Amino acid sequence: MLVIVTENVPPRLRGRLAVWLLEIRAGVYIGTPSKRLREFIWQQIIDGVEEGNVVMAWSTNTESGYDFVTVGQNRRIPVDFDGLRLVSFLPPEAPDKAP
Repeated sequence: MLVIVTENVPPRLRGRLAVWLLEIRAGVYIGTPSKRLREFIWQQIIDGVEEGNVVMAWSTNTESGYDFVTVGQNRRIPVDFDGLRLVSFLPPEAPDKAP
């Protein structure tokens, strides 16, 4: 199983993803592609993400049962913790104060 969640990506990238996967909600795609197709899709995402951000997660034979990759600006940062991939949050940006 593969799940891709996109935020603020160009419509042409969303259209490309819809060729291979089912869009079950706006910006959320699922499917069961081969490893080769998954790697091809990820390269398409890297090439087309522009100012947006994307996370791609898939089932795999690891202790957690899944793996994931991210691209683009986001408060969630992948962290390796003793072989487990976890997510750390950056602190929220402070609003600019007017002088």
